Amino acid sequence: MKLVVVSDAPIIKHKDQKKAYAPYVKEMNLWFSKVDEVQIIAPTRYNKPLLTQPFDRQDIQVTSLRRLEFHRISIAVVSLLTIPYQFIVLCFAFAKADHIHLRCPGNLALLSCLVQILFPRKKKTVKYAGNWDPKARQPMAYRWQKRILSNTFLSQNITVLAYGNYVNQSKNIKPFFTASYYEKDKEPIVKRDYTGELNALFVGTLSENKRPLKVVQIVENLRNEGVPVTLDIYGNGPLFESLNDYIKKNKLNPFIHLHGNQPLSSVTQAYKKAHFAFLLSRSEGWPKAVAEPMFWGCIPIATAVSCVPWMLTGDDNQTRGILIKELSNASEIIKEFLNLNNKLDEMSNNAANWSRQYTLDKFDYEIEKLL
Repeated sequence: MKLVVVSDAPIIKHKDQKKAYAPYVKEMNLWFSKVDEVQIIAPTRYNKPLLTQPFDRQDIQVTSLRRLEFHRISIAVVSLLTIPYQFIVLCFAFAKADHIHLRCPGNLALLSCLVQILFPRKKKTVKYAGNWDPKARQPMAYRWQKRILSNTFLSQNITVLAYGNYVNQSKNIKPFFTASYYEKDKEPIVKRDYTGELNALFVGTLSENKRPLKVVQIVENLRNEGVPVTLDIYGNGPLFESLNDYIKKNKLNPFIHLHGNQPLSSVTQAYKKAHFAFLLSRSEGWPKAVAEPMFWGCIPIATAVSCVPWMLTGDDNQTRGILIKELSNASEIIKEFLNLNNKLDEMSNNAANWSRQYTLDKFDYEIEKLL
């Protein structure tokens, strides 16, 4: 079987190795292990820091296409001029594929969504890694992709893997998940003491979307109100320096620490001990920064975005985390929960039990069925 993957995620060639963003590689290794031949169509240039790792198999055919960008007139003109060439490349690749796998959303992904219409008989899957919530405010390109993929006339013989379970969806849409751990990784949950020193985590890209400064300010407010909480921040991004400056300026160093990018093994050790993990994103797909800490009984404190409300309450109405609907009163909401020790123990256990349903073993099995 020949698998053709189209993604906006860049493939980086370094020292004769093909690499990409580490979580993406970890997932795609599972897909690639089940096919004979792999072709990835993606950009091959990226000039920002990126946590990468090599693919398990290196016999991947990489077809480089320019990143389609429209934030400046000059770049937009060049992108528009390259679209006909990219269209032809995608057509030839799809014609030779046994299975087409699109990684959405993205500008190259949008073009791929249009091209796949010409191949109604080809078996196709789409991993929609963004927010599938029909009510979410999103860029026009994202809305177009969702409409094309949901349309059973335009998108035939296709399964769209979307995060969350929403009503009135077409038969193309399959609620799905992402996993980080195997069954063999499961260990007994450490019982936390919520009456003493508390430890919170932030894990993710330090970008405007993730709002790490808000996390720092919430912890700062809690400290000022007498709550003994520390914060460890794992990740890097464009806000690293400004965040570091804010911490130094406000003398928060004793209880807020920046660790930069760290391997999953180091972050996992932090999850096992921490009481809480923050996610205050404006937009998300399947937030690993919620699912991963839950796996270890670490209670998420998260904004009600994308599938997060379903993750934290679901159809069973169990409480598995602290849902923040208004950031202005986040500190007060957290303090209210801190007065409920028994409730927090129950929440921790509920979080672990729910997250441990979604292992890489199950993920691997579901991929095999899709292929």
